[in-house]
Amino acid sequence: MIDLRLLREDPDRVRASQRARGEDVALVDSLLSADERRRSSGVRFDELRAEQKALGKLIPKASGEEKAELLKKAGQLAADVKAADAERDAAASETQELLQKLGNLVHPDVPVGGEEDFVTLETHGTIRDFTAEGFEPRDHLELGQILGAIDVERGAKVSGSRFYFLTGVGALLELALVNAAMAQATAAGFTPMLTPALVRPQSMAGTGFLGQAAQDVYHLADDDLYLVGTSEVPLAAYHMDEILDADKLPLRYAGFSPCFRREAGSHGKDTRGIFRVHQFDKVEMFSYVAPEDSQTEHQRLLEWEKQWLTSLELPYRVIDVASADLGASASRKFDCEAWIPTQGKYRELTSTSDCTEFQSRRLSIRVREGKQVRPLATLNGTLCAVPRTIVAVLENHQQADGSVRVPEVLRPFLGGREVLEPVAK
Repeated sequence: MIDLRLLREDPDRVRASQRARGEDVALVDSLLSADERRRSSGVRFDELRAEQKALGKLIPKASGEEKAELLKKAGQLAADVKAADAERDAAASETQELLQKLGNLVHPDVPVGGEEDFVTLETHGTIRDFTAEGFEPRDHLELGQILGAIDVERGAKVSGSRFYFLTGVGALLELALVNAAMAQATAAGFTPMLTPALVRPQSMAGTGFLGQAAQDVYHLADDDLYLVGTSEVPLAAYHMDEILDADKLPLRYAGFSPCFRREAGSHGKDTRGIFRVHQFDKVEMFSYVAPEDSQTEHQRLLEWEKQWLTSLELPYRVIDVASADLGASASRKFDCEAWIPTQGKYRELTSTSDCTEFQSRRLSIRVREGKQVRPLATLNGTLCAVPRTIVAVLENHQQADGSVRVPEVLRPFLGGREVLEPVAK
């Protein structure tokens, strides 16, 4: 959530952020009104309580009619205090509820607009000319079947649409990707983490995933637990309700977890293969830093993602995601999109978001600097979302006979294999 003091001091900035997100601008005025009622009712409660305490000291000293009058006044004051307390609590509850609906403030450099209004910041690598090489590229699903690596038919039989099995070298390729990504993250100073896949409501809400993203989340009603769509959630909640020492920052974690997404609203999109699925594994970077360091850390996370995609020898571009396409918690987000030959376009493989103080305020995570205690900043960055990375690796490194050249970075994790060979039929 954002700082209420900032809302009061510069409401136009918050209105502009809401407008850029394509969200309800009237929410700002409703929140200002609720906050004013919260503060004024709090003042009234404090005044009445002070009066009540002062009266309480007079009653034992009084007698006769004076005492009777004071007792009568005390009864009325008790009722007034109770009403003021209820009014204060109601206003505070309404303020908190409205504040939870407000997205993070959009960074001023973010391009304004929807999904297609991103700005391309840089492009890397060379897109292969398969025509010049003399063959038509196969898509990842056909390659996966040739290699005995992907089985979506049995995935659908067992679990339904958008589920799959990785088999043979497909399973080995996932493990190689995960281990290589973790090796890079560990070398960069991240602490490896295996995180829970089920979290409590306060963890999911605290990271901002029960607002605009709620329709994409799996909820186990009988246990009131949520399946995570990213290890960002447990990594953000890891230090929930804690005060961290400033000299311990930055804290950097690399989490591996299964991820679950309902993919609500994606009917008809990416239905072939394993690009858009309900369950997948992912390596996620997560950082806790001082607020003034968040933009620098954001660039670091982006550089680590670029290092990863470069090591996989993939052509890709970096985009500055437009305002209306940001998640609720992100102030700014960069995506790295790899070229997918059979789709003839770049598709998102990794992303990194600067969430500033938004999540730490909701999760009550603070940093102590001397005598001062204040919220810190959190950032996240996908290093390897496995299925999409497999799609990009298979399609970009395929050869005419259906085999796939293995990028050098993965070879030590694949028993030295240089090529994934077709399986015998």
